[in-house]
Amino acid sequence: MPGLLSKLLPRDPSFFEMFNRQAENVFQGSVAMVELLEHYDDPVASADRIERFEHAGDTMTHDIITRLNQTFITPFDREDIHELSTKIDDVLDLLDSAATRLVTYHVTCIRPGVADLARVVMKAAKEIVEAVHLLEHQDHILDHCIEINRLENEADRISRKLIGDLFDQEKDPVQIIKWKEIIELLEFATDKAEDVANVIETITLKNA
Repeated sequence: MPGLLSKLLPRDPSFFEMFNRQAENVFQGSVAMVELLEHYDDPVASADRIERFEHAGDTMTHDIITRLNQTFITPFDREDIHELSTKIDDVLDLLDSAATRLVTYHVTCIRPGVADLARVVMKAAKEIVEAVHLLEHQDHILDHCIEINRLENEADRISRKLIGDLFDQEKDPVQIIKWKEIIELLEFATDKAEDVANVIETITLKNA
């Protein structure tokens, strides 16, 4: 009977549009993070801009969960909708945390290579946008999931080198603590992007 109801009752298409907006917001936040690191002239204003993206993301996530609780027939499993929305939001939360640390720790200049790591996060966020756009029809969606996984591996490699260079080159233990945390937050953002890819892959396989 539930299968018959799924065929007879219309599914709410608005979830796809809500996910599109949420993914695009994460991408725009990642672009702002790269710009902050590449042009480090007003970190407070740049961090505030990223925080606005993060707050917008929180609102979008809340709206998706609210819609989920109000919708009888959903385009795919309810638990997958919930998990996808929260995992997408996690990426931006970590970017916001990294930007906040730069201001809180009174960082005066950006270490070489850190912007490269942020650019990998941005590329992963772009792949999330592309994958989410394909959720409704699922054509070649797994290609984007594979690319996100590759980018996560690239971020691991870059972060390991950055932390190794940090310990080799920096003599101030306070600076080591500060930068190690910032680098790890950026790398964790790609971990969360990989989590998004894993959820999308699960949704795709369930609905194949």
